[in-house]
Amino acid sequence: MNYKVYATGNKIEKFYSDAIKEYEKRLRRFCNITFLNYKNFQKLYFQEMDKYYKIVISPTGKSLSSEELAEKIKAFELTGITDILIIIGNEEIHCNEAISISSMKMSLGLTSTIFFEQLYRAYKILNNEPYHK
Repeated sequence: MNYKVYATGNKIEKFYSDAIKEYEKRLRRFCNITFLNYKNFQKLYFQEMDKYYKIVISPTGKSLSSEELAEKIKAFELTGITDILIIIGNEEIHCNEAISISSMKMSLGLTSTIFFEQLYRAYKILNNEPYHK
């Protein structure tokens, strides 16, 4: 699987960036993943959108458990969807679906960090590995 995660909005605080980098490192054994933080997403939106299955992270999206996220990833793999674009911080962009981490509004850095943690947890579930060391 190939993921591009775009966080759109203000710069993310260093402690969140450090946590995201750690999850990126851990996720690399399961998938290819790139994280980018942009102030304005519109310019990028038209450059790469057609290739990707697009998911926006939004408080109004569908709530999933960790197990349901793992099943969704498995379903993507089985149906041949290999390129996924995750958009955090811009809920107005037209996407294939919207997923919620929480119905509460959170900072861009916190939302991004939680998404990475949940993606990592989903891959651990898919590989029948314990999550906590």
